[in-house]
Amino acid sequence: MGVEMGGYYYSARAHADLIKALPEATFIDADLLVNWIRLVKSPAEVGLMRQAGLIADAMMYRAIDMIEPGVRECDIAAVVYHQMMAGTPEFGGTYTCSPPYLCVGEKALAPHAAWTDKPLPSSTIINLELFGNRHRYQVNLARTICVGEPSPSYKKLADVVVESLNAGLDTVAPGKTSEEVHAAFAKTLAKHGHEKDSRLGYSLGLGYPPAVGEKTVSLRKGDKTVLQPGMCFHMMSGLWLKNDGITITQPFVVTETGHEPLTKIPRQLFVK
Repeated sequence: MGVEMGGYYYSARAHADLIKALPEATFIDADLLVNWIRLVKSPAEVGLMRQAGLIADAMMYRAIDMIEPGVRECDIAAVVYHQMMAGTPEFGGTYTCSPPYLCVGEKALAPHAAWTDKPLPSSTIINLELFGNRHRYQVNLARTICVGEPSPSYKKLADVVVESLNAGLDTVAPGKTSEEVHAAFAKTLAKHGHEKDSRLGYSLGLGYPPAVGEKTVSLRKGDKTVLQPGMCFHMMSGLWLKNDGITITQPFVVTETGHEPLTKIPRQLFVK
């Protein structure tokens, strides 16, 4: 019998009880076996991922509209949660695998942070990572919003991230490997004097708390997984440098000829 030894809800006590109850059975670790099988989505599953992407778009637009000096971080989180459940006029959403991340000011130098009840200053950086969820199928999306006019160097950094992101997306196609996609992104990024040590992206699909991704394929050097139509990813092209953090990302599904974005919001730096 195969059991998921790394399962979040499969405790050591549960495993001991199972062994005791079935003394003649042999147990092997089948961790992530099901995850790898469901890596390639059916057309119906891709349809739900598209809907989750539309919910993510609605959440991001709602947050951007809300952001301005003096607005409390917690009030931004509140409208994000409202939109998460309300979804779109055609279909609703549900709770996600993890809370939204609102990284404001100094907290924008790290990828994950919670909100506070502090009001936004007249000039700051906000990195938002939000999640749309439709019938447990989840799409992740991140954008950076500047309150006040960003510096020329920060604008340039945003342009570099988008250029590199697009280079990675242009490489996506059936038959390409995960590391080839990463290499295209990294080559463009290096041309501008930057590098990203962490992985570029990860597979998406069905999920329950606390797992956001499928814990299978990563878009990174050394991952030789061959892309197939129906695989879904979050290209997490965020950069966290010594003095700056920026997150402009793109979820997508691999198609027969390339990729299809799962969200429609422009890949750009937003200024309020």
